[in-house]
Amino acid sequence: MRHLKRQKAPKNWPIERKGKKFVVSGNEKGIPILIAIRDVLKIAKNRKEVKRAIAKKAILLSNKAVKKDREIAFLLDTITIVPSKKTYRVILSESGKFNLEEAKKSDETKKVSKVIGKKILKGKKTQANLWDGRNFIYNKKFNVNDSVVIDLKKNSIETVLPLKKDAKALVIGGKHTGKEGKIKNINDSLKSVELDTKKGTYNVLIKQIMIIE
Repeated sequence: MRHLKRQKAPKNWPIERKGKKFVVSGNEKGIPILIAIRDVLKIAKNRKEVKRAIAKKAILLSNKAVKKDREIAFLLDTITIVPSKKTYRVILSESGKFNLEEAKKSDETKKVSKVIGKKILKGKKTQANLWDGRNFIYNKKFNVNDSVVIDLKKNSIETVLPLKKDAKALVIGGKHTGKEGKIKNINDSLKSVELDTKKGTYNVLIKQIMIIE
């Protein structure tokens, strides 16, 4: 399905719920390029203008030219507007909605994502399955719920950000979505962490956080 009713769009999309009846389809892990360019950055008035920019290869998603306006910009992906030479990072606001913040051009080549699965392949190779749908062969030590820094130029994992005490984490699901803080304690039996943020300390399920530093 390419379209859905605005009222049924993911709650973390920063769109008006009234107005045009339908909006381009996507999922709650990111926002479609159309919404990012038209509704968030407001540098296009309508879908036609977004499609025209895509045809001119004027929009890059994590250092690659966007091909369709339905492409999803996942959390911590970058969107670059080629004519203005401006780069934006997809973030989560404290209200739990996706937003875009201006980033450095050098950020285009790096991306953090959470490890949600680990698979042993033939030849004793290990595959890391990531939160944003990417998969990489990586034979150094890592665990599910760690995060990795991806080198987008080399299309490979650069380093691992382990789930551990004092690691910086972002809440990506649940009622505390958007909050950031340091991990004070890890409760293995409850599969949760105690996250120390500017606004207080919260108990959050490990599956609802992403290590970002």
